Amino acid sequence: MTSSEQGVRLGTVQETLLIPLYGRAVESRKPEAVLRDPLAEAMVAAIDYDFTRFDGGSSLIGSVLRTNLFDHWTRDFLAEHPDATVVEIGAGLNTRYERTDNGRARWWELDLPDVIELRRTFFTDSSRRRMLAGSVLDDEWTTAALTTGGPYFLAAEAVLSYLAEQEVRHVVDVLAERFPGALLAVDTTGPGMIDTQDSHDALGKVAARLRWNCPDPRIIEDWRPGTRLLGSHTFTTLPAEVHDGLPEEYRVMIATMAELQLPQVEDYRMNLLRLG
Repeated sequence: MTSSEQGVRLGTVQETLLIPLYGRAVESRKPEAVLRDPLAEAMVAAIDYDFTRFDGGSSLIGSVLRTNLFDHWTRDFLAEHPDATVVEIGAGLNTRYERTDNGRARWWELDLPDVIELRRTFFTDSSRRRMLAGSVLDDEWTTAALTTGGPYFLAAEAVLSYLAEQEVRHVVDVLAERFPGALLAVDTTGPGMIDTQDSHDALGKVAARLRWNCPDPRIIEDWRPGTRLLGSHTFTTLPAEVHDGLPEEYRVMIATMAELQLPQVEDYRMNLLRLG
């Protein structure tokens, strides 16, 4: 990683990648952390951006809990399929490879050209890990990813909710056609968060806005015959093996949120699908 300070020139939606990056960096410095990410700490220190605008809210913790669940699903998949291919859709400055790679899997990290340009200042391609500059809305990127063979685990974390529903349906169609039977991890946002995003403690600080309103992720099954929703979780209904591994302060926080039944919490879901 370069030690020089990096200026940020990102598009409106692309700027949102800095929120989970900062969330992991802040979390990594805690005595009892959900995850450790020294690379995130170093990247935050190297990037010329006012990350403190995201301080003081719960969204940083939420982004870490989401990433931790996606990591859990990735590890489980690679434990069953050690020579599989993982595709990070909208990779941003994520470091899932560093946290979950098994030394055998193949990885593709897809994002828009400006993001990949920034990402290349911190990461380099290797024989098993390669970056792809392109849009998830285009089909061309799948050609490269298909060269490494399956089975496939596709992770679209904090990506599709910024698209219009018709665009999301196109993405699901393309993924199902090109990667039939693959697992897809994706988060969905319902009206509770859509309606309050202007005052959101993180999204309210950036120009990007959520567009896909998905009150029930089971609708994705209807979009694509054969697609199945294998799991769908809110922050208050995480899988037991994930919840029980969290620091005590997070388990207490989750219990409090469960009692409050906040719409902006309960309408946000993290989902695992098998594509038809």
